[in-house]
Amino acid sequence: MKERLYTRTQNRLQDMKEAGTYKDYRYLESPMGAHSQIEDKGDVLVLCSNNYLGLADKEELVQSGIRALEKYGAGGASVRFICGTYDIHRELEKKVAEFLGTEAALTYTSCWNANTAVIPALLQPGDTVISDELNHASIVDGCRLVARGVNKVIYRHSDMDSLEEKLQQAKDSPVKLVITDGVFSMEGDIAKLPEIVELVRKYDAILLVDDSHATGVIGKTGRGTEEYYNMTGQVDIITGTFGKALGGAGGGFVAGRKEIIDLCVQVSRPHLFSNSLPPVLTAIASAALDYLTAHPEIVDSLRAKTNYFRKQLKERELNILEGDSAIIPIMIYDAPKAVRLANKLFEHGIYVTGFSYPVVPEGQARIRLQVSDALSYEDIDWAADLIHKLVKE
Repeated sequence: MKERLYTRTQNRLQDMKEAGTYKDYRYLESPMGAHSQIEDKGDVLVLCSNNYLGLADKEELVQSGIRALEKYGAGGASVRFICGTYDIHRELEKKVAEFLGTEAALTYTSCWNANTAVIPALLQPGDTVISDELNHASIVDGCRLVARGVNKVIYRHSDMDSLEEKLQQAKDSPVKLVITDGVFSMEGDIAKLPEIVELVRKYDAILLVDDSHATGVIGKTGRGTEEYYNMTGQVDIITGTFGKALGGAGGGFVAGRKEIIDLCVQVSRPHLFSNSLPPVLTAIASAALDYLTAHPEIVDSLRAKTNYFRKQLKERELNILEGDSAIIPIMIYDAPKAVRLANKLFEHGIYVTGFSYPVVPEGQARIRLQVSDALSYEDIDWAADLIHKLVKE
């Protein structure tokens, strides 16, 4: 019987290879930056990292992590309510709440854990959760983990008529939780927050926004989707990550009213049954928030480079999706072609990734470019020329 499993697994892997969707690792030998060293390749221009603000190798963050490692060691080897809570956790959570303008915040080891923690913690049988169809996989899994008897509903991507229809159908639910990404990771578009908030208020629902690709990226000072629309304080619950624009090391958070955060402390399973965020990562995240607060101009710089990159790609008549984030998808549609293009670009010194189903919808394969403030304008010009050349070939 065991051999049946192994044979089936081997066949599945072979099918992936033949379809051109099999994923191979490339090993970094240097810090993440605009240019990084890849094993057996050397220097490459990185256009596939979430290192939006270029903070992953920032000296201030690195030194903060070193100091924390020396002071606290590797970690508490425990969950927080037993003996894994540090004073540095309280410090970071206070900073997150102040940065986002919420009453409180709670850290997790990733935003994946944050989403799979808060969604099941909030909902009880009879409640309804309503999720955008293109929300991140962590939100999808968070919805799957809710208690039996919770109604799970999906609305069409950023379609307000579809969202209102689902809210009308759920009008008798004690709690209606609407969930959306702030910036959609594969599309690069931004949630229609003003319209969503209007509907949420109309139907007395609760709104959760995952701002993982928005924090540090959009809004005048990088405070995410609320700030982008000048709607600070209009979102009930914000989840996010320190593993992207805020240093890239890891960790996530939930931010909102005090009672929501206390409930997560008391009942959320990733908090109760998984180790606390290591102090070294906590310190790096804290230093990233300090740096962003002291240098909001890097958000303007990132925005200028993103707009410039979009302009260069459009002038070369490349098929890109519109958006106002630092994510620029180049649509290829055919999965094997997208993988071949990514491999060809890598051969020429540009590190990107081809995405296809199930990461994106069937027939929507693409190359996703992610702009970092660490890029120079010369990097952008060279990349646009090379991408154009290889796409035409």
